[in-house]
This record gives sequence, structure tokens and C-alpha cells, in this order.
Amino acid sequence: MRSIDAQKLDNFIKEVLAEDCCLNDITTKALGLGNLKVNAAIVAKENGVLAGINVAKKVFALVDKNIKFSSHKKDGDKFKVGDTLAKISGSVSSILSCERTALNFLSQLSGVATQTREFVDKVKPRKARIMDTRKTTPGLRLLEKYAVRVGGGYNHRYDLAEAILIKDNHIAALRRKNKHLNLGEVIKIARKSRNKNMEVEIEVTGIKEFREALNSAPDIIMLDNMSAREMKQCVALRNKSHKKTQLEVSGNVNLSNVRKLSGLGVDRISVGSLTHSPQAIDLSIEFTK
Repeated sequence: MRSIDAQKLDNFIKEVLAEDCCLNDITTKALGLGNLKVNAAIVAKENGVLAGINVAKKVFALVDKNIKFSSHKKDGDKFKVGDTLAKISGSVSSILSCERTALNFLSQLSGVATQTREFVDKVKPRKARIMDTRKTTPGLRLLEKYAVRVGGGYNHRYDLAEAILIKDNHIAALRRKNKHLNLGEVIKIARKSRNKNMEVEIEVTGIKEFREALNSAPDIIMLDNMSAREMKQCVALRNKSHKKTQLEVSGNVNLSNVRKLSGLGVDRISVGSLTHSPQAIDLSIEFTK
């Protein structure tokens, strides 16, 4: 699990603020609002699970260190329509110039956390972990994976350097050199150059491939788009001979089928939609008396 480097986060937020030209808000300038002092609140317009409240706080602090930001909820908390998530006070020009950036972060990350919590709740109390993938918004991976954890999920590998995951295209490329190569041999090739503490995972699409991979006892076998009947058979084979090898379900996982999948005896269920298509949570900043 990677921690969020404070300086890198500050630099990233500054880039996003610059993208929005926050220091050249011509509307606020044209209306002559100046440094009028106001109070405001971040209000929920739909139910959700909060993630990114401290990121939102940083947005305001980087624009104007004199803005006061008081959180009323913490990351991981559930909230309902109408709930106040935070209160803000300070210069109206500063608040208006960065409100959209703050809300974009908060809405997106809370969307990830909310969807993750829905999946996690669906599989309780079974052992299967809900895992994310690398299908993240460019530039937001670290924050989106943080939001997955806030929602109760777990992080798959962060990047290509973190673990070995042998997928169909890797196997196809190797078989250009040796068309008779089986998956056990592919796993042995991968192990030769890996750090000894690095996990080896391999993707399979059927029982034949599963047997080949299982014989070499990889750390994880990914069951990609397999039927429930095939997955049950894989679980039985694993339990019989290689109990330390974890099984991961992947492909077409949704809220309608995830509970059934978790009942098959698998260890992990990876869900790309946690980060590639979360529904952003509708939030707003409203001035208060």
C-alpha cells in the first residue's frame, strides 16, 4: 500500500488549479467582489461515502492560507442528502476561484469510495476481497486507489513495477518464440528474474490452462471471464493440492453478480469499474449566513 507524498500531492493540486486559471478568475474580478468575507459549506446533494476531504482542504489552503476549513465528516463516513461535509470561511474571491477544483476532487474520490462500499457490502461476510485494477484516471491513480481503501476495498498492484501479472498477450508473445510453451513453463521463466518477495500472478481462461498454471503453484491465478461452473471446479482443484495459491475472479463483475461470485470460494474479486467508471457524487458549495 503506497502512502501519499504530501509535497507531490501539493504539486499536483497546484497543476490542477493552474489548469483552471484559478488566479485569473475574470468573473469574480469583473464583479469587484474583492476580499469580501463570507461563510460557506460543502453540502451533499446525494447519499455517499466520503473520500478526499483533506485533499479539498489542501486546495483551499494552497490558494489562500487564511481560509478556514472545518471538516464535519471524515473520510470513510457515510453521508446523506443535505448533510454538511465541511464549513469554509474567508475571502469570497479565494473561495470562488478554487471551489470547482475542490469539488471535482471530492466528488470523484467519494464516487470511488461509495461504489467500492457497495461492492464490499454485497460480499459480506464472505472472505473474498474486493480489489481495484490499474484502470484509473490518468494522474489520479494514487488518490483513486486511496479512495478504494476508504470504501473498504483493497489495492491490486499499483503499477507495472510492483508485481508480475502474466496476461494473455504476454503468453501470446512468448508463444511466438515457442508455440508449445505451457503455462507452467511461463511461470518458471517469470520467476527466474523476479525479486524473491515479488508475487507472481497469471491469467487463465479455462480449466486446461488452470491445471497447467496450478502445477507451478503461482501466488495468484486470475480466473478471467470463466463460468461459475468452471470457477467452482478451479476452487476444488486448488483446495485439493495447492491451498496457498489464491484465486482471483476477473471480468464482467458487477453488483448483480458479485455476491454469487464471492460464494464460489475465491479469495479476490477484481472490479475495474471501481475506478474506470465511478458515478461522481453530487456536492455543492453554498454560502451561509
